[in-house]
Amino acid sequence: MADVSIPAPSDEAAPDEGEAPAPDEGDAPGGPARVAVDHARIEAAVRELLVAVGEDPDRDGLLDTPARVARSYAEIFSGLGQDPGTVLGTTFDVDHDEMILVKDIEMFSVCEHHLVPFHGVAHVGYIPGRDGRVVGLSKLARLVDVFARRPQVQERLTTQIADALEAHLDPRGVIVVVEAEHLCMSMRGIRRPGARTITSTVRGQLRNPATRAEAITLMTRPTP
Repeated sequence: MADVSIPAPSDEAAPDEGEAPAPDEGDAPGGPARVAVDHARIEAAVRELLVAVGEDPDRDGLLDTPARVARSYAEIFSGLGQDPGTVLGTTFDVDHDEMILVKDIEMFSVCEHHLVPFHGVAHVGYIPGRDGRVVGLSKLARLVDVFARRPQVQERLTTQIADALEAHLDPRGVIVVVEAEHLCMSMRGIRRPGARTITSTVRGQLRNPATRAEAITLMTRPTP
């Protein structure tokens, strides 16, 4: 049986072959990274970790692994220090007063307890404030990245997305639902591949049962 948790609503180097190139600073979610990554320190730590588990970090297959890990961590954790305001800072006056929802936003993050990935989708919706101003739809996906690309727990990730929308858009309502599989449950410990955890945060007018039900219906409606 899937382990499902639904909390109550609350107010430098070239890329290695086969690896995706790291994004330029300007392409990182939310703008340039504000946290410098110490590649040398990561490389030294990874080398020590390999020795600690009984591996030879100087063998052919592992010789460049510390540098690869350092480069991948710079990308995977590029959300650290990012200001969500740089994503949500530009709004448009479209005089829209109904719910806006972007669902099935694919996201990848890293569990801060075991430093292994969790992945899934986020559904992000809001009711614009009384001024009717909205953000571009892609900005909601970028906002998810800002908070997913850092050591995380799913509960905090869900809340941070909602907090940022409230702080920067002053909407009348917000709903964020995240569904994810945690590899710390799939590949170790209890070993239950496929179990998905669901977390939600609901604010403002979307706490109204009818409005909330409408949002959930839209989120769960099969995609044509």
